Amino acid sequence: MAAKSKRPYRLPDALVCDPAEVAKGVSLSLVRKYIDKHQKRMQRYRYLEKLYKGFHDVFNAPEKEEWKPDNRLAVNFPRYITETFLGYSYGIPIKKTHDDEQIQEAITEFERDNEITDHEYELFKKVCIYGHAFEYLYQDEEAKTKMRVLGPDELFVVYDDTLKSRALFAVRYGYHDTDGESKTENKDGGLYGEILTRDKIESFDKGRKSESYTNPYGYIPVVEYRMNDDRIGLYEEVSGLIESYNHAIGEKANDVDSFAEAYMAILGAEVDEDGVRRIRDDRIINIYGTDDAKDVLVQFLQKPTADGTQENLLNRLETLIYQTSMVANISDESYGNATSGVALAYKLQAMSNLALGFDRKIEKSLRKRYKIFCSLATNVPDKEAWKDIKIQTTRNIPNNKMEEAQMASQLSGIVSHKTQLSVLSIVDDPGKELERIEEEDEGPDQVMTQYFQQSTEPQGPQEPQQPQQPQEDEVNADE
Repeated sequence: MAAKSKRPYRLPDALVCDPAEVAKGVSLSLVRKYIDKHQKRMQRYRYLEKLYKGFHDVFNAPEKEEWKPDNRLAVNFPRYITETFLGYSYGIPIKKTHDDEQIQEAITEFERDNEITDHEYELFKKVCIYGHAFEYLYQDEEAKTKMRVLGPDELFVVYDDTLKSRALFAVRYGYHDTDGESKTENKDGGLYGEILTRDKIESFDKGRKSESYTNPYGYIPVVEYRMNDDRIGLYEEVSGLIESYNHAIGEKANDVDSFAEAYMAILGAEVDEDGVRRIRDDRIINIYGTDDAKDVLVQFLQKPTADGTQENLLNRLETLIYQTSMVANISDESYGNATSGVALAYKLQAMSNLALGFDRKIEKSLRKRYKIFCSLATNVPDKEAWKDIKIQTTRNIPNNKMEEAQMASQLSGIVSHKTQLSVLSIVDDPGKELERIEEEDEGPDQVMTQYFQQSTEPQGPQEPQQPQQPQEDEVNADE
């Protein structure tokens, strides 16, 4: 069996502190104390990261004897589960809208400067892997608000121990490495990082505080995004099933190799001493005790097969992995047999429920992001504008345009035109679509409609018209 990574490990419960300890500022000794607590969580973060990247525990299992098959196979369920869930839930970017055009333009520019589509995808991916992740906001050289995604192995937040559970300070840190890189694990180089509070941001390096500057936002410029309140990752609960699947499929490959190199049995005739030594390497078993050639038997031994048992185990493990993680195996043929949108929706119901729960956590964090963004008058004129930002998520699923059109048509006269248009997936903004319809009713389309109506009306016989004589002024027009 594969060697485990010393599990169970410590879950990322909230780090709490007595507010009295930071009443006069955050000392380096206090920071070091919480860094030591945070370091105890690194084993879990590293394990979950390795699972996503395909470096599973099966590769750390003790090696078998040299003459035995030793296949190490890892099916990367964690990456498939993560990418499938993200593609379904947030493959279509989240929309943020505001009724005020000036604020909407500011939000659009802010998101454009931060490449928001890629930024949020990478952010949500880290949340799925670790169970939570952070967004760090800062002002660049052009006084523009920028964001960066940080994993929970790079930054942590300390909360007060009261009922409000208010954030007291955050710490971003790392260790200088000898080759110029920085890691959050203990290295020979010194400790460095930042202490972030509502009032200021202090840098430290090698045990001493260096520079300090005023926090322009008035809030700790860090937003935590959670998969759930327990901060449990998307595939963390099925990690044991995944490791068992890898072990089973590896042993199945070993059995195939063993059958390919079956032992030869020689019964009734003696093999010399050198041949006996090679029994193990050459896979020959010699049992003798007769001199009669008619009693000599030479044959290959057939091992008992456990193929049926192995296949049942692999199928059961695969089913449990998808059921427990609540992420659909969309590569399964049954999804291609869904004959309607309702049938497909039922198959995706579990993953839809999981995505809806994540939506609530994301919306809460996004509002904090825009609260920090709106705190600066250089961004928006109204610092309370974040309260009226509308956040909309859209599931990325195949749509039956014919079904949608029929449904929208049947809703005519029952609901408003805006609600009727919202049924259609091809309409991004029903409000703007109504405006386009009104413009078309007053524009050339109305003229074209009248033209076609006239052209289709029956025409009676007409009398031939006499050619008109040109008027004198028309004849002399060129003169």
